[in-house]
Amino acid sequence: MTNARLGLIQRAVEPDREAAHEGTIAAVREAAAQGANIICLPELHDVPYFPREVTVSLCRLAEEQPSERARELGRLAGELGVVLVLPVFEHAAPGVAFNTALVYDADGTFLGRYRKNHIPDGPGYHEKYYFTPGDLGFPVFATRFGRVGVGICWDQWFPETARCLALGGAEVLLFPTAIGTEPERPDYSSEDAWRTVMRGHAIANGVFLGAVNRVGVEGGTAFYGGSFITDPFGETLQQAGSAPGILVADLDFGRIGELRELQHFFRDRRVETYGRMQQIVPAPVPESPSRIG
Repeated sequence: MTNARLGLIQRAVEPDREAAHEGTIAAVREAAAQGANIICLPELHDVPYFPREVTVSLCRLAEEQPSERARELGRLAGELGVVLVLPVFEHAAPGVAFNTALVYDADGTFLGRYRKNHIPDGPGYHEKYYFTPGDLGFPVFATRFGRVGVGICWDQWFPETARCLALGGAEVLLFPTAIGTEPERPDYSSEDAWRTVMRGHAIANGVFLGAVNRVGVEGGTAFYGGSFITDPFGETLQQAGSAPGILVADLDFGRIGELRELQHFFRDRRVETYGRMQQIVPAPVPESPSRIG
């Protein structure tokens, strides 16, 4: 039984915002034409990945959300009868901006927003300068085609993100992403590690998962694409290469119950023993008696 058809739009982002917006409209229409009824775009879908550098003027790219372009896309979602996850740069107050994903239901209703909780900072990814850590927790959105949870890029490396969303009732986890080369380690690609971690989230929580990356070269960063969709057993349903494209996969939500009845990860949790997870600094490891004296 097919409960939903997930579509991920992997694309390069045009430098011109209006051109990017027109490209988004065309891509959403194409995904819907392929039968997708839940559609997700990459992180910061209508602007180049500006956190590659620290420049004050780039803060002005933030817009109050939903912006007029976002509302137009919400109306498009209603016209096409699709759920749309729309990652944007959100201006919340002077000096306060968020890396946000807006969620529209299949009738065009604005269901709410997720604000990125984990904010990275490192060479080529200077997000802490631009983004305030999210203040909305990990909401789950009840859509016409299933319960959807959203994380954004760096969030996807943290098992806590996936677990919180799954405990909130999410059946599908979506991770819009902008991930590519590491300026300090040009010989290293995180692509395989990225997919391994995400497949682990799907298995450990018994959920479907879609990760959608951008492609192309922006400044010194090459975004490697590799978007994919996996089921609760960790089976890759669709996977992209490094070119723009649309991935579509059917989701049978019966697989969620099948996995959870086989592997009782939720039943066997020992929440009373997890207090150390609230500590930022790992606890010191006691020294071995054989090394004392």
